Amino acid sequence: MLPFQSIELKDKEIINSFLNLQNYRASDLCFTNLYSWAKRFGTEFAVTADWLFIRFRDNNNRNSYLFPIGAGNIKEGIDIIVEDHKQFNSPFQIRGLTKEMIAKIDEAMPDAFNYKLNRSVSDYIYSSEKLIHLKGKKLQSKRNHINRFKRENEWKYHTLTGNPALVKECREMLDKWMEVNKEDKDPSLVYDDFATNLMLENFEYLDLKGGLICVNNEIAAFSIGERLTDDTFIVHVEKAFTNIHGAYNIINQQFIENEASEFTYINREEDMGIENLRNAKLSYQPDILLEKYNARFKN
Repeated sequence: MLPFQSIELKDKEIINSFLNLQNYRASDLCFTNLYSWAKRFGTEFAVTADWLFIRFRDNNNRNSYLFPIGAGNIKEGIDIIVEDHKQFNSPFQIRGLTKEMIAKIDEAMPDAFNYKLNRSVSDYIYSSEKLIHLKGKKLQSKRNHINRFKRENEWKYHTLTGNPALVKECREMLDKWMEVNKEDKDPSLVYDDFATNLMLENFEYLDLKGGLICVNNEIAAFSIGERLTDDTFIVHVEKAFTNIHGAYNIINQQFIENEASEFTYINREEDMGIENLRNAKLSYQPDILLEKYNARFKN
């Protein structure tokens, strides 16, 4: 049986030693996400000489695994987690599989699995150039929102990187943001708040980048992200007060311009099946919708 254990901050180096070798661009394969959302999903990890394994509970509290990360034949990795799963009274499942991952599984284990698209956890990926310059008719409305924001406000962008005092102020802004949005019926909001606070508390240790927009010397919006792969930056958090027109648009654009312009792609994570969030992410015209699938053995 694999020696699974809860994910702690001290495990960052060992987990990243595996994650840094992959280039799937999937938001699941990021230490910050695994650590920050571990309370929500009961996420655990185990390592062998060749493999990193991630085990967690799905929304129905069923045992699940991510794609094993390692340099060996994927059949070996899957055989190990199949054996581990025998202790659980539920169907064996691997979740969060991209098409690249599926191709590797099917090559090593032909006709073994059924795959089902999980649209709500598919990632939205954009070119950094698109998010910075917002060119073309389809993004005209985004440019309009930003132009109106600039006309109506005295504003300034500040980086959070290397500035712990501003990071602390973002925690205070987050408390205000949660108070404003306390009537929101989305149950994930509490976990999102918990995860965001963990990121802010451990900002430097997690090697995060961040930025904020000030309006009249008050924080109107902030964002947090980090390197995901050699060519992809991931945005974990974006918070803004909607009573300030265009606040979300301006932090979206300014954060990438100031903190992530050297990356080719920006992964803005999933929509969790929330209709408003899905519409907002689609409105930015993603270059890649990184579809993710669940796998179960064929009967």
